[in-house]
Amino acid sequence: MARFIGAALTLCIVALFAAHGHAGEVRPKFPPDETLTVPSLTLTDEQFLQGNSANGVAVTLTGQLRFPSWNEHLPAVILLHGSNGANSTPALRWGEFLNRIGIATFRLDSFSGRGIDQVETDQSRLSSFAQFYDAYRAVDLLAAHPRIDPSRIAVMGFSRGGTAALYTSMRRFQALHGSAKARIAAHLSFYPACNIRFVDELDIADAPIREFHGAADDTTLAATCLDYITRLDAAGKDAVMTEYPGAHHGFDNPDERMVSVAQSAQSARNCLRREEDGKIINVETGKPFTFNDACMELGSTAGYDKTATEAAQATVKKFLTGVFRLN
Repeated sequence: MARFIGAALTLCIVALFAAHGHAGEVRPKFPPDETLTVPSLTLTDEQFLQGNSANGVAVTLTGQLRFPSWNEHLPAVILLHGSNGANSTPALRWGEFLNRIGIATFRLDSFSGRGIDQVETDQSRLSSFAQFYDAYRAVDLLAAHPRIDPSRIAVMGFSRGGTAALYTSMRRFQALHGSAKARIAAHLSFYPACNIRFVDELDIADAPIREFHGAADDTTLAATCLDYITRLDAAGKDAVMTEYPGAHHGFDNPDERMVSVAQSAQSARNCLRREEDGKIINVETGKPFTFNDACMELGSTAGYDKTATEAAQATVKKFLTGVFRLN
């Protein structure tokens, strides 16, 4: 018996050393995370809407590709940050959550490569459509990656990035700028701005949309998104909006433990806009919209909502388990 116990103990020690190397040494994560470069363009609103990418300004962006701790042909979610940049908490936390359930994540930085740190206080620093174009180029990149399954790539965004995650579903935008290497499998949009009426906005690709919004959001109003998602649903599209009572903008950001107001944050919440002749028009004035228009306001309320966050996580997990055919 003593000999048997000794042999078993020896096997355990060998197994531990195989997993961790020498005492105190932890083996590197496999597959290792990667920093990838994404060739993109900086387009004006008009260049994007009119499909005039030939005159865009070339830019090289970066993104962080993170894998679950196993090596398979993995599904991936492209994470599109909000006005505060790629290191904002929602993109980081959702990346960790998705990795835990077996999904690779690519956290794309649309600002640093353009010399921008944030646009929260000045939205005119970068076209609202920049992240639309960037998302398509990230799809190109991931579709060619040996560890990513090109048939299982989704986009997920927050606030400004949420707007991109939502409207990159439009067939017209995909025809003008979309990836020729892979189709986007799903669009997950958190508290986007839905107060622009685009030409052919109900003609979306055959991929499901899930939109998440706090009912108390005073930065990007839930009502305009509910109107859009309702019209998509009525047109027979697979589009669903989940609204959380009492939740504010950035309800999934645990860094915002207390509800607070950023007084210098710009919001176009009360600006009604529409696309017309390849331009974004302020409906009230009938003139091209600018971030200096009288409808622009300052002040944005944000606050973490644990109940809403956990509910959203459960919904996203169930949704992507089905879309990506996860075990």
